[in-house]
Amino acid sequence: MAPSKKIGILLSGRGSNFEAIADSIAAKRLTAEIAIVISNKADAPGLESALRRGLTALFILSKGRTREDHDAEVIATLKHAQVDLVCLAGYMRLLSPEFVRAFPHRILNIHPSLLPAFPGLDAQKQALDYGAKVSGCTVHFVDEHLDHGPIILQKTVPVLETDDEHSLAKRILEQEHIAYTEAIGLVLSGEIEIQGRKVVRKK
Repeated sequence: MAPSKKIGILLSGRGSNFEAIADSIAAKRLTAEIAIVISNKADAPGLESALRRGLTALFILSKGRTREDHDAEVIATLKHAQVDLVCLAGYMRLLSPEFVRAFPHRILNIHPSLLPAFPGLDAQKQALDYGAKVSGCTVHFVDEHLDHGPIILQKTVPVLETDDEHSLAKRILEQEHIAYTEAIGLVLSGEIEIQGRKVVRKK
């Protein structure tokens, strides 16, 4: 039997998407191993959660360092852990071009909107302010631009007239937890490939 593919998780906060991935692995919905969890915040609840689960979890300081210097240490740590895939789970930093080049088509992110609509921060508020009737989440490959890489999959969520950004965010997050596991499974299966901007199933 082939060994499980290894995932590296980067997070800055509570890491609920990390927990959903870890739960999916524990429940055998996803065949993979979380090799390492890294945060740029020493007090990130996601780090504590990872340690409780018995995972290798590290804080790598970013404050007061250049992006290139910090990213170089994170890259080296991920490579030492021999990760096959890097998953951003609420990682509140833009990755340097060097980071993206170090893991070509092997970095995933999840964003709480139907990209290319509403990239960046406060996507749920952006959707409400714009009057969108449907929102959702997007799992995509990371490239050198913000919330821009090829889309792996999306889940839709209706925007209700009674919604505020918190209620909409909560419902989108429920779909994020499902979508991320599905997308990781697709990527690790080797069943998909990137053609230009499109992610397609191999023939």
